[in-house]
Amino acid sequence: MAVWFVFAVPLVIMFFALFMERVEARLRHVAVQETDVEEFLEQARPDEVRALYGHGIGRALELFRLRRLGGRAAKLRGRRGRG
Repeated sequence: MAVWFVFAVPLVIMFFALFMERVEARLRHVAVQETDVEEFLEQARPDEVRALYGHGIGRALELFRLRRLGGRAAKLRGRRGRG
């Protein structure tokens, strides 16, 4: 009986570690990066802060990124119109 524990416990631990590695890899792609949060906290507008409070960091960062992309798009349109 003890022989089964000698073989089963390391195998269970190994499979659990492999499973957790796969979970961690998926979360790494979904999770918010530290640099994104720092940039948000430095440059956020009041409506984005309200979104952070009301809906969480995901929605607040979405609004923040849309604002940044909108500003870049306006700059590109201005450059194209001049040229």
